[in-house]
Amino acid sequence: MDPPPAKSWSIHTRPEIIQKYQILERVGSGAYSDVYRARRLSDDAVVALKEVHDYQSAFREIEALQILRNSPNIVVLHEYFWREDEDAVLVLEFLRTDLASLIADAKKRNEIAVGELKRWMLQILSGVDSCHRNMIVHRDLKPSNLLIGDDGVLKLADFGQARILMEPGYVGSNENPLNGAESIQPPEATPPTESSYQERHTVQEQEYGTMSKEEEYLRVLDEVKAKDSDKETNVCDGDASCLATCTTSDVDVDDPFKSSYSYEAEEVGDDNRHGCLTSCVGTRWFKCPELLYGSTNYGLEVDLWSLGCIFAELFTLEPLFPGSADIDQLSRIISVLGNLTEEVWPGCAKLPDYRIISFNRVENPIGLEASLRNRSPEEVSLVERLVCYDPSSRATAMELLQDKYFSEEPHPVPVCELHVPLTKTVQDEDSPCGMSSDSDFDDFGPATFTTTSAGFSIQFS
Repeated sequence: MDPPPAKSWSIHTRPEIIQKYQILERVGSGAYSDVYRARRLSDDAVVALKEVHDYQSAFREIEALQILRNSPNIVVLHEYFWREDEDAVLVLEFLRTDLASLIADAKKRNEIAVGELKRWMLQILSGVDSCHRNMIVHRDLKPSNLLIGDDGVLKLADFGQARILMEPGYVGSNENPLNGAESIQPPEATPPTESSYQERHTVQEQEYGTMSKEEEYLRVLDEVKAKDSDKETNVCDGDASCLATCTTSDVDVDDPFKSSYSYEAEEVGDDNRHGCLTSCVGTRWFKCPELLYGSTNYGLEVDLWSLGCIFAELFTLEPLFPGSADIDQLSRIISVLGNLTEEVWPGCAKLPDYRIISFNRVENPIGLEASLRNRSPEEVSLVERLVCYDPSSRATAMELLQDKYFSEEPHPVPVCELHVPLTKTVQDEDSPCGMSSDSDFDDFGPATFTTTSAGFSIQFS
Protein backbone atom coordinates (compact mmCIF):
# COMPACT_ATOMS: atom_id res chain seq x y z
CA MET A 1 0.00 0.00 0.00
CA ASP A 2 1.32 3.44 -0.88
CA PRO A 3 2.12 5.70 2.05
CA PRO A 4 -0.34 8.55 2.70
CA PRO A 5 0.45 11.74 0.79
CA ALA A 6 2.63 14.21 2.64
CA LYS A 7 0.65 16.91 4.39
CA SER A 8 1.21 20.41 3.12
CA TRP A 9 2.17 22.90 5.80
CA SER A 10 2.14 25.87 3.43
CA ILE A 11 -0.72 28.30 3.38
CA HIS A 12 0.24 29.16 -0.22
CA THR A 13 -1.00 25.76 -1.45
CA ARG A 14 -4.48 25.99 0.06
CA PRO A 15 -6.89 26.64 -2.86
CA GLU A 16 -9.81 27.58 -0.61
CA ILE A 17 -7.65 30.36 0.85
CA ILE A 18 -5.82 31.72 -2.19
CA GLN A 19 -9.14 31.95 -4.03
CA LYS A 20 -10.29 34.50 -1.45
CA TYR A 21 -7.05 36.13 -0.25
CA GLN A 22 -3.83 37.45 -1.75
CA ILE A 23 -0.99 36.65 0.66
CA LEU A 24 1.32 39.66 0.84
CA GLU A 25 4.01 38.83 3.39
CA ARG A 26 4.77 36.84 6.52
CA VAL A 27 4.77 39.15 9.53
CA GLY A 28 5.35 36.65 12.36
CA SER A 29 6.55 33.10 12.84
CA GLY A 30 6.92 30.64 15.70
CA ALA A 31 7.00 26.95 16.54
CA TYR A 32 3.22 26.62 16.35
CA SER A 33 2.00 29.31 14.00
CA ASP A 34 2.82 31.62 11.14
CA VAL A 35 1.09 34.96 10.62
CA TYR A 36 0.68 36.61 7.22
CA ARG A 37 -0.59 39.97 6.06
CA ALA A 38 -3.08 39.42 3.24
CA ARG A 39 -5.57 41.26 1.05
CA ARG A 40 -9.17 40.07 0.83
CA LEU A 41 -9.98 39.93 -2.87
CA SER A 42 -13.66 40.73 -2.48
CA ASP A 43 -13.14 44.21 -1.02
CA ASP A 44 -9.35 44.82 -0.82
CA ALA A 45 -9.46 44.82 2.99
CA VAL A 46 -6.15 43.99 4.69
CA VAL A 47 -6.40 41.03 7.08
CA ALA A 48 -4.11 38.75 9.06
CA LEU A 49 -4.00 35.04 8.20
CA LYS A 50 -2.83 32.99 11.17
CA GLU A 51 -1.82 29.46 10.26
CA VAL A 52 -1.85 27.45 13.49
CA HIS A 53 0.03 24.15 13.56
CA ASP A 54 -1.32 23.04 16.95
CA TYR A 55 -4.81 21.60 17.25
CA GLN A 56 -5.59 22.69 20.79
CA SER A 57 -4.30 26.23 20.34
CA ALA A 58 -6.40 26.67 17.21
CA PHE A 59 -9.52 25.24 18.82
CA ARG A 60 -9.19 27.41 21.91
CA GLU A 61 -8.59 30.57 19.92
CA ILE A 62 -11.57 29.96 17.65
CA GLU A 63 -13.92 29.05 20.49
CA ALA A 64 -12.89 32.05 22.61
CA LEU A 65 -13.10 34.54 19.74
CA GLN A 66 -16.53 33.24 18.76
CA ILE A 67 -17.82 33.98 22.25
CA LEU A 68 -16.12 37.39 22.37
CA ARG A 69 -16.95 38.46 18.82
CA ASN A 70 -18.96 41.55 19.85
CA SER A 71 -16.39 42.87 22.31
CA PRO A 72 -14.81 46.14 21.07
CA ASN A 73 -11.40 45.42 22.63
CA ILE A 74 -11.00 41.85 21.40
CA VAL A 75 -9.42 41.09 18.02
CA VAL A 76 -12.03 40.18 15.39
CA LEU A 77 -12.11 36.69 13.86
CA HIS A 78 -13.69 37.03 10.41
CA GLU A 79 -13.67 33.35 9.44
CA TYR A 80 -11.49 30.26 9.63
CA PHE A 81 -10.45 27.34 7.45
CA TRP A 82 -9.86 23.86 8.83
CA ARG A 83 -9.66 20.63 6.88
CA GLU A 84 -9.12 17.18 8.29
CA ASP A 85 -5.59 16.94 6.87
CA GLU A 86 -4.57 20.58 7.13
CA ASP A 87 -3.75 23.17 9.78
CA ALA A 88 -6.30 25.71 10.88
CA VAL A 89 -6.04 29.14 9.27
CA LEU A 90 -7.72 31.98 11.16
CA VAL A 91 -8.68 35.13 9.28
CA LEU A 92 -8.27 37.99 11.76
CA GLU A 93 -8.41 41.74 11.53
CA PHE A 94 -4.97 43.16 10.85
CA LEU A 95 -3.57 45.39 13.59
CA ARG A 96 -0.21 46.89 12.74
CA THR A 97 1.49 47.23 16.13
CA ASP A 98 1.23 46.27 19.80
CA LEU A 99 1.70 47.54 23.33
CA ALA A 100 5.27 46.21 23.51
CA SER A 101 6.20 48.42 20.57
CA LEU A 102 4.39 51.36 22.16
CA ILE A 103 6.40 50.91 25.38
CA ALA A 104 9.66 50.65 23.41
CA ASP A 105 8.76 53.80 21.48
CA ALA A 106 7.79 55.64 24.67
CA LYS A 107 11.08 54.64 26.27
CA LYS A 108 12.91 56.56 23.55
CA ARG A 109 10.78 59.61 24.35
CA ASN A 110 11.06 58.82 28.09
CA GLU A 111 7.35 59.12 28.83
CA ILE A 112 3.75 58.28 28.15
CA ALA A 113 1.47 61.18 29.03
CA VAL A 114 -0.88 60.36 31.93
CA GLY A 115 -3.98 61.06 29.82
CA GLU A 116 -2.76 58.56 27.23
CA LEU A 117 -1.81 56.05 29.93
CA LYS A 118 -5.33 56.11 31.30
CA ARG A 119 -6.87 55.51 27.88
CA TRP A 120 -4.57 52.57 27.16
CA MET A 121 -5.31 51.10 30.58
CA LEU A 122 -9.07 51.51 30.14
CA GLN A 123 -8.94 49.68 26.83
CA ILE A 124 -6.94 46.83 28.34
CA LEU A 125 -9.37 46.60 31.27
CA SER A 126 -12.32 46.58 28.89
CA GLY A 127 -10.86 43.63 26.96
CA VAL A 128 -10.02 41.66 30.11
CA ASP A 129 -13.46 42.41 31.55
CA SER A 130 -15.10 41.03 28.39
CA CYS A 131 -13.11 37.81 28.79
CA HIS A 132 -13.86 37.40 32.48
CA ARG A 133 -17.58 38.17 32.13
CA ASN A 134 -17.67 35.16 29.81
CA MET A 135 -15.52 33.06 32.17
CA ILE A 136 -12.62 33.02 29.71
CA VAL A 137 -9.16 33.09 31.29
CA HIS A 138 -6.58 34.28 28.74
CA ARG A 139 -3.50 32.88 30.55
CA ASP A 140 -0.95 34.78 28.46
CA LEU A 141 -1.58 38.48 28.91
CA LYS A 142 1.52 40.51 28.01
CA PRO A 143 2.26 43.66 25.99
CA SER A 144 2.99 41.82 22.74
CA ASN A 145 -0.46 40.16 22.88
CA LEU A 146 -2.21 43.54 23.15
CA LEU A 147 -2.48 44.70 19.53
CA ILE A 148 -3.06 48.28 18.43
CA GLY A 149 -4.65 49.58 15.23
CA ASP A 150 -3.82 52.77 13.37
CA ASP A 151 -6.90 54.35 14.94
CA GLY A 152 -5.54 53.82 18.48
CA VAL A 153 -7.95 51.02 19.38
CA LEU A 154 -6.25 48.34 21.50
CA LYS A 155 -7.42 44.74 21.30
CA LEU A 156 -6.55 41.55 23.17
CA ALA A 157 -5.21 38.84 20.87
CA ASP A 158 -3.63 35.39 20.88
CA PHE A 159 -6.14 33.19 22.69
CA GLY A 160 -4.24 29.97 21.98
CA GLN A 161 -3.74 29.35 25.71
CA ALA A 162 -7.18 30.54 26.77
CA ARG A 163 -9.57 28.29 28.64
CA ILE A 164 -13.30 28.64 29.13
CA LEU A 165 -14.12 28.00 32.78
CA MET A 166 -17.55 26.44 32.83
CA GLU A 167 -20.11 27.39 35.43
CA PRO A 168 -22.08 24.62 37.16
CA GLY A 169 -25.02 23.62 35.00
CA TYR A 170 -23.46 24.77 31.74
CA VAL A 171 -23.83 22.05 29.10
CA GLY A 172 -21.46 22.28 26.17
CA SER A 173 -22.48 21.16 22.72
CA ASN A 174 -21.01 17.97 21.30
CA GLU A 175 -21.08 19.36 17.79
CA ASN A 176 -17.60 19.76 16.31
CA PRO A 177 -17.42 23.04 14.36
CA LEU A 178 -13.88 22.57 13.17
CA ASN A 179 -14.31 20.86 9.83
CA GLY A 180 -14.05 22.79 6.61
CA ALA A 181 -14.17 26.50 5.92
CA GLU A 182 -16.53 28.28 8.27
CA SER A 183 -17.90 31.76 8.68
CA ILE A 184 -18.31 32.74 12.28
CA GLN A 185 -21.70 32.52 13.94
CA PRO A 186 -22.29 33.76 17.49
CA PRO A 187 -22.53 30.85 19.93
CA GLU A 188 -25.13 30.44 22.61
CA ALA A 189 -23.26 31.62 25.71
CA THR A 190 -24.63 32.72 29.04
CA PRO A 191 -22.25 35.07 30.84
CA PRO A 192 -22.12 34.89 34.62
CA THR A 193 -23.95 37.42 36.72
CA GLU A 194 -22.07 40.36 38.16
CA SER A 195 -22.38 38.99 41.67
CA SER A 196 -20.91 35.62 40.74
CA TYR A 197 -18.06 37.34 38.91
CA GLN A 198 -17.21 39.55 41.85
CA GLU A 199 -17.03 36.58 44.23
CA ARG A 200 -13.83 35.63 42.40
CA HIS A 201 -14.22 31.94 43.09
CA THR A 202 -11.95 29.56 41.23
CA VAL A 203 -14.24 27.74 38.82
CA GLN A 204 -13.25 24.22 37.87
CA GLU A 205 -14.12 22.91 34.44
CA GLN A 206 -16.73 20.20 34.63
CA GLU A 207 -16.58 16.50 33.82
CA TYR A 208 -18.51 14.48 31.21
CA GLY A 209 -21.91 15.95 31.98
CA THR A 210 -20.77 19.46 31.13
CA MET A 211 -18.05 18.83 28.56
CA SER A 212 -17.20 21.42 25.95
CA LYS A 213 -16.81 20.36 22.34
CA GLU A 214 -13.06 20.39 22.76
CA GLU A 215 -13.07 18.17 25.85
CA GLU A 216 -15.38 15.61 24.28
CA TYR A 217 -13.13 15.40 21.23
CA LEU A 218 -10.01 15.16 23.35
CA ARG A 219 -11.60 12.46 25.53
CA VAL A 220 -12.10 10.26 22.46
CA LEU A 221 -8.68 11.13 21.11
CA ASP A 222 -7.09 10.31 24.46
CA GLU A 223 -8.69 6.87 24.52
CA VAL A 224 -7.39 6.15 21.04
CA LYS A 225 -3.90 7.47 21.70
CA ALA A 226 -3.43 6.70 25.42
CA LYS A 227 -0.21 4.90 24.66
CA ASP A 228 1.37 8.22 23.54
CA SER A 229 0.12 10.29 26.45
CA ASP A 230 3.31 10.08 28.50
CA LYS A 231 5.40 11.98 25.94
CA GLU A 232 6.10 15.56 26.95
CA THR A 233 8.46 18.32 25.83
CA ASN A 234 8.80 22.04 26.41
CA VAL A 235 8.98 24.37 23.42
CA CYS A 236 9.04 28.16 23.27
CA ASP A 237 7.15 29.65 20.36
CA GLY A 238 9.25 32.74 19.77
CA ASP A 239 7.92 35.71 17.84
CA ALA A 240 4.57 34.60 16.43
CA SER A 241 2.60 36.03 19.35
CA CYS A 242 0.82 32.72 19.85
CA LEU A 243 2.55 30.53 22.42
CA ALA A 244 1.61 26.87 22.76
CA THR A 245 3.96 25.67 25.47
CA CYS A 246 4.54 22.30 27.07
CA THR A 247 3.62 20.15 24.09
CA THR A 248 4.21 16.55 23.14
CA SER A 249 5.42 15.00 19.94
CA ASP A 250 3.12 14.43 17.00
CA VAL A 251 0.65 11.56 16.87
CA ASP A 252 1.93 8.68 14.78
CA VAL A 253 0.83 7.84 11.24
CA ASP A 254 -1.69 5.28 12.44
CA ASP A 255 -3.82 7.98 14.03
CA PRO A 256 -7.37 7.36 12.73
CA PHE A 257 -7.97 11.12 12.65
CA LYS A 258 -5.26 11.34 9.94
CA SER A 259 -3.73 14.49 11.29
CA SER A 260 -0.89 15.64 13.49
CA TYR A 261 -1.71 17.26 16.79
CA SER A 262 0.19 18.62 19.78
CA TYR A 263 -1.14 18.20 23.27
CA GLU A 264 -0.65 20.62 26.12
CA ALA A 265 0.73 19.00 29.24
CA GLU A 266 -2.59 19.40 31.03
CA GLU A 267 -4.34 17.24 28.45
CA VAL A 268 -2.22 14.12 28.80
CA GLY A 269 -2.74 11.20 31.13
CA ASP A 270 -5.79 10.41 33.21
CA ASP A 271 -6.43 14.02 34.13
CA ASN A 272 -7.33 14.74 30.53
CA ARG A 273 -10.83 13.38 31.14
CA HIS A 274 -11.46 15.92 33.86
CA GLY A 275 -10.37 19.02 31.95
CA CYS A 276 -7.62 19.81 34.45
CA LEU A 277 -5.65 23.00 34.13
CA THR A 278 -1.87 23.26 33.92
CA SER A 279 0.65 25.57 35.55
CA CYS A 280 2.74 25.48 32.37
CA VAL A 281 1.16 28.48 30.68
CA GLY A 282 1.90 32.16 30.25
CA THR A 283 5.09 34.13 29.82
CA ARG A 284 7.46 34.20 32.78
CA TRP A 285 7.64 37.94 33.43
CA PHE A 286 3.85 38.14 33.75
CA LYS A 287 3.30 34.81 35.51
CA CYS A 288 1.65 34.82 38.94
CA PRO A 289 3.14 33.07 42.00
CA GLU A 290 0.53 30.31 42.11
CA LEU A 291 1.55 29.18 38.62
CA LEU A 292 5.25 29.44 39.46
CA TYR A 293 4.57 27.18 42.46
CA GLY A 294 2.86 24.63 40.22
CA SER A 295 -0.83 25.24 40.96
CA THR A 296 -3.40 23.60 38.69
CA ASN A 297 -6.32 24.90 40.74
CA TYR A 298 -6.74 28.52 39.69
CA GLY A 299 -9.16 30.85 37.99
CA LEU A 300 -9.49 34.25 36.39
CA GLU A 301 -7.14 35.77 38.96
CA VAL A 302 -4.04 34.63 37.05
CA ASP A 303 -4.91 37.24 34.41
CA LEU A 304 -5.23 39.93 37.06
CA TRP A 305 -1.64 39.45 38.23
CA SER A 306 -0.48 39.74 34.60
CA LEU A 307 -2.56 42.88 34.27
CA GLY A 308 -0.75 44.43 37.25
CA CYS A 309 2.63 43.63 35.71
CA ILE A 310 1.54 45.25 32.43
CA PHE A 311 0.33 48.39 34.22
CA ALA A 312 3.61 48.62 36.15
CA GLU A 313 5.53 48.41 32.88
CA LEU A 314 3.39 51.17 31.39
CA PHE A 315 4.19 53.36 34.40
CA THR A 316 7.96 52.76 34.46
CA LEU A 317 8.65 51.60 30.86
CA GLU A 318 10.55 48.67 32.40
CA PRO A 319 9.34 45.14 33.24
CA LEU A 320 8.39 44.77 36.90
CA PHE A 321 9.79 41.25 37.41
CA PRO A 322 12.22 40.41 34.55
CA GLY A 323 13.20 36.95 35.75
CA SER A 324 15.79 34.93 33.83
CA ALA A 325 14.29 31.61 34.98
CA ASP A 326 11.24 30.52 36.94
CA ILE A 327 13.22 30.34 40.20
CA ASP A 328 14.70 33.76 39.56
CA GLN A 329 11.19 35.01 38.80
CA LEU A 330 9.99 33.88 42.23
CA SER A 331 13.04 35.41 43.87
CA ARG A 332 12.37 38.79 42.26
CA ILE A 333 8.73 38.71 43.35
CA ILE A 334 9.67 37.82 46.92
CA SER A 335 12.33 40.55 47.06
CA VAL A 336 9.60 43.11 46.30
CA LEU A 337 6.54 41.68 48.09
CA GLY A 338 8.25 39.79 50.90
CA ASN A 339 8.07 36.09 51.75
CA LEU A 340 5.02 34.09 50.81
CA THR A 341 3.47 32.84 54.07
CA GLU A 342 0.15 31.68 55.42
CA GLU A 343 -0.22 35.11 57.03
CA VAL A 344 -0.30 36.93 53.70
CA TRP A 345 -2.07 34.16 51.77
CA PRO A 346 -3.97 31.59 53.82
CA GLY A 347 -3.70 28.24 52.08
CA CYS A 348 -0.49 28.96 50.15
CA ALA A 349 1.22 26.03 51.86
CA LYS A 350 -1.01 23.72 49.80
CA LEU A 351 0.61 24.85 46.54
CA PRO A 352 2.27 21.80 44.95
CA ASP A 353 5.85 23.13 45.12
CA TYR A 354 5.55 25.33 48.21
CA ARG A 355 7.44 22.93 50.50
CA ILE A 356 9.91 21.97 47.78
CA ILE A 357 11.18 25.45 46.93
CA SER A 358 12.07 27.95 49.64
CA PHE A 359 14.08 31.14 49.92
CA ASN A 360 16.00 32.90 52.65
CA ARG A 361 13.77 35.18 54.65
CA VAL A 362 13.53 38.69 53.22
CA GLU A 363 13.60 41.07 56.17
CA ASN A 364 13.16 44.30 54.23
CA PRO A 365 11.27 43.77 50.97
CA ILE A 366 11.64 46.53 48.40
CA GLY A 367 7.90 47.12 48.07
CA LEU A 368 5.92 48.14 45.02
CA GLU A 369 6.10 51.83 45.85
CA ALA A 370 9.88 51.79 45.53
CA SER A 371 9.60 49.75 42.34
CA LEU A 372 7.26 52.35 40.84
CA ARG A 373 9.48 55.37 41.31
CA ASN A 374 7.98 58.81 40.74
CA ARG A 375 4.46 57.45 40.26
CA SER A 376 1.45 58.82 42.08
CA PRO A 377 -0.06 57.06 45.13
CA GLU A 378 -3.15 56.28 43.03
CA GLU A 379 -1.05 54.56 40.38
CA VAL A 380 0.89 52.57 42.97
CA SER A 381 -2.41 51.55 44.56
CA LEU A 382 -3.73 50.23 41.23
CA VAL A 383 -0.74 47.93 40.86
CA GLU A 384 -0.87 46.88 44.52
CA ARG A 385 -4.48 45.78 44.10
CA LEU A 386 -3.42 43.43 41.30
CA VAL A 387 0.11 42.32 42.19
CA CYS A 388 -0.64 40.65 45.52
CA TYR A 389 -0.12 37.10 46.69
CA ASP A 390 -3.67 36.14 47.64
CA PRO A 391 -5.63 35.68 44.37
CA SER A 392 -8.93 36.42 46.14
CA SER A 393 -7.61 39.88 47.08
CA ARG A 394 -6.85 40.94 43.50
CA ALA A 395 -9.16 43.62 42.14
CA THR A 396 -11.26 42.54 39.16
CA ALA A 397 -11.22 44.34 35.83
CA MET A 398 -14.82 45.35 36.49
CA GLU A 399 -13.85 46.99 39.77
CA LEU A 400 -10.89 48.83 38.30
CA LEU A 401 -12.95 50.24 35.44
CA GLN A 402 -14.88 52.14 38.11
CA ASP A 403 -11.78 53.35 39.96
CA LYS A 404 -11.68 57.09 40.64
CA TYR A 405 -8.20 57.28 39.08
CA PHE A 406 -9.79 57.28 35.64
CA SER A 407 -12.28 60.04 36.44
CA GLU A 408 -9.74 62.45 37.91
CA GLU A 409 -7.59 64.94 36.02
CA PRO A 410 -5.79 64.58 33.78
CA HIS A 411 -8.69 62.79 32.10
CA PRO A 412 -8.16 59.95 29.62
CA VAL A 413 -7.59 61.37 26.14
CA PRO A 414 -9.90 60.35 23.27
CA VAL A 415 -8.74 57.26 21.40
CA CYS A 416 -8.16 59.32 18.27
CA GLU A 417 -5.54 61.41 20.11
CA LEU A 418 -3.38 58.47 21.20
CA HIS A 419 0.17 58.27 19.90
CA VAL A 420 0.53 55.05 17.90
CA PRO A 421 4.08 53.94 16.96
CA LEU A 422 4.78 53.75 13.24
CA THR A 423 6.46 50.36 13.31
CA LYS A 424 6.28 47.18 15.34
CA THR A 425 9.31 46.37 17.46
CA VAL A 426 10.22 42.68 17.74
CA GLN A 427 10.14 41.93 21.48
CA ASP A 428 9.60 38.22 21.97
CA GLU A 429 13.07 37.01 21.02
CA ASP A 430 14.39 37.89 24.47
CA SER A 431 11.13 37.40 26.29
CA PRO A 432 11.11 34.12 28.21
CA CYS A 433 8.66 31.39 27.43
CA GLY A 434 6.32 30.26 30.20
CA MET A 435 7.85 26.93 30.95
CA SER A 436 9.77 25.24 33.72
CA SER A 437 12.90 23.16 33.39
CA ASP A 438 15.67 21.78 35.56
CA SER A 439 18.03 24.32 34.05
CA ASP A 440 16.25 27.00 36.09
CA PHE A 441 18.20 25.85 39.13
CA ASP A 442 21.53 26.27 37.34
CA ASP A 443 20.57 29.71 36.09
CA PHE A 444 19.67 30.96 39.55
CA GLY A 445 22.76 30.03 41.50
CA PRO A 446 23.76 28.00 44.58
CA ALA A 447 21.10 25.81 46.13
CA THR A 448 20.94 23.46 49.12
CA PHE A 449 19.04 20.18 48.74
CA THR A 450 17.60 18.65 51.90
CA THR A 451 15.81 15.31 52.24
CA THR A 452 12.38 15.57 53.89
CA SER A 453 9.54 13.20 54.69
CA ALA A 454 7.76 14.44 51.56
CA GLY A 455 10.81 13.98 49.33
CA PHE A 456 13.27 16.88 49.26
CA SER A 457 13.51 20.63 49.73
CA ILE A 458 15.50 23.19 47.78
CA GLN A 459 16.82 26.24 49.63
CA PHE A 460 18.09 29.10 47.46
CA SER A 461 20.60 31.61 48.76
